[in-house]
Amino acid sequence: MAGRRSDTRERIQQVALELFAEHGYEKTSLREIAERLAVTKAALYYHFKTKEDIVHSLVENLVDGLDELLAWAKEQPRSQGTTEEVLRRFSALVNDEHGPEMQFIQQNVPTLKKFGVMHPLGAKVRELFQLITAEDQDPATELRARLALVALVLGINPMFGGPGTAPPPGVALQVALELVAPRG
Repeated sequence: MAGRRSDTRERIQQVALELFAEHGYEKTSLREIAERLAVTKAALYYHFKTKEDIVHSLVENLVDGLDELLAWAKEQPRSQGTTEEVLRRFSALVNDEHGPEMQFIQQNVPTLKKFGVMHPLGAKVRELFQLITAEDQDPATELRARLALVALVLGINPMFGGPGTAPPPGVALQVALELVAPRG
């Protein structure tokens, strides 16, 4: 039974993201989400009382993914290979596993700030920044490592180049890996 409840929550999240992308967060109602799902509003309320609850759940899922990545990274030796693998895993997280959530977040920062969900997300990204920068790195090398993470987040966002202009898959990761490649 718990599996069905989880599946339903995931379906609600998916449909909500689709509608938020089509109409914008503010113009999407719980009624529209329920209609798209072909359920009653009461059935939707069983899982989420408000649109804000849906958003919180989406960000929680992303934060959980970041927690898993951070836990894995903390167990690894600090090395060039670890940094590259962290970037690969982060890329998979923000592009594949949580790509729609990341695009929603990037397009709705002011709304999400009002909900207070940006702080936990920002804290996790700051932790990730610290993990991929060695303490003995020079400032330029440290900045390149931080920019590698930024490249992965912003590289998937078509907002910066107009609709349909996001780089092909893998380009942001390629650039991120080049940024952290040893110079010499």
